[in-house]
Amino acid sequence: MKPINAGLLGIGTVGGGTFTVLARNAEEITRRAGRPIRISVVADKNLELAKKNTGGACRLTDDAFAVTADPEVDIVIELIGGCGVAKELVLAAIANGKHVVTANKALLALHGNEIFAAAQKRGVMVAFEAAVAGGIPIIKALREGLTANRIEWIAGIINGTTNFILSEMRDKGLPFEAVLEEAQRLGYAEADPTFDIEGVDAAHKLTIMSAIAFGIPMQFDKAYIEGISRLQAADIRYAEQLGYRIKLLGLTRLKAEGVELRVHPTLIPARRLIANVEGAMNAVLVKGDAVGSTLYYGKGAGAEPTASAVIADLVDVTRMHTADPGNRVPHLAFQPDAVRDIPVLAMGEVETAYYLRMRVEDRPGVLADITRILADQQISIDAMIQREPAEGEEQADIIMLTHLTREKNMEAALRRIEALPVVTGSVVRLRLEELSG
Repeated sequence: MKPINAGLLGIGTVGGGTFTVLARNAEEITRRAGRPIRISVVADKNLELAKKNTGGACRLTDDAFAVTADPEVDIVIELIGGCGVAKELVLAAIANGKHVVTANKALLALHGNEIFAAAQKRGVMVAFEAAVAGGIPIIKALREGLTANRIEWIAGIINGTTNFILSEMRDKGLPFEAVLEEAQRLGYAEADPTFDIEGVDAAHKLTIMSAIAFGIPMQFDKAYIEGISRLQAADIRYAEQLGYRIKLLGLTRLKAEGVELRVHPTLIPARRLIANVEGAMNAVLVKGDAVGSTLYYGKGAGAEPTASAVIADLVDVTRMHTADPGNRVPHLAFQPDAVRDIPVLAMGEVETAYYLRMRVEDRPGVLADITRILADQQISIDAMIQREPAEGEEQADIIMLTHLTREKNMEAALRRIEALPVVTGSVVRLRLEELSG
């Protein structure tokens, strides 16, 4: 049978992995897809690298736009990244009637609504399994495997760099800065790690999963994002003593009043499977009303794990290439005219539990003043540790876990607590999620 031709834009780490795996498993992939899939042209500014990674097995060009207009190309694989030229190339490919496969989470989180509308109008597919959690097939699970369910919430460890850093901080008791330096040396963190450590990368991925789970538009600009750069080893240690692990968690939950969309360091009970995901691995926990809790675990990055997802999309597009557009799986799982513009809740309206650590003077009445302020804001305490001051010191740590409360109530309480003359500095506040089924 005649092969389906793909044009590959960018042959760096993931592009090279895609080319390698597609060639290595060509027979198996053809049996699954029903026809051969071949990369007929590769576009990259570095033609020497492209020649090295392809072994001269296909045409090479430094003009990516020529690939989007090539009449022999059926599918354009966008692996350039970013939201500048990548967006132009994807829209050009769609305008030229090409299907698109992309691993670009930032592009979809920021411009997915525009891209999917253009693809719908042109009758082509945009597939993006590789944009979230690398080789873990979480997009297919949400769009197809769990389609009978009303998704209630999703909680994910979806950035390997931050999970590696937190694992090392817990295991070795090292400060954040030391572990970040080690992560960069080992290649887990970029030279500029801002998108990872400040939670932006995780928020891109969470935005995509939230849209698919709840049938809403991409709303990245409304996500609450807090990273791990200010996290202290002391809090990881105290959390462990209380039976919790701290993870950078992406959490989206459908409530009657709107959707929660938030990324932040979170205490999770150590007995939960997701709390035991270590190193650079990813995991996504999905709660459906019919199926209950389901956990998806694996490598969230890397050449071949991500290539696995890219090629799975290529197979899906090949299978559905000739199908009537109305019979294809919708981009956001729900039919385009059924996507609802549900509001994203402001962080102040979110309800969660909290971990608090405060440095206080060791004198009578201090604890009573703090608990009175919390009670005034309808915040109840679940557990507490009061540390004796070190020898020669007059200050001690108080650590509290609270029951569920609204964020704005906690903010009001912390302003009053920090104003107390017996409290030194700012109160450390981390959120806590039980993630029970």
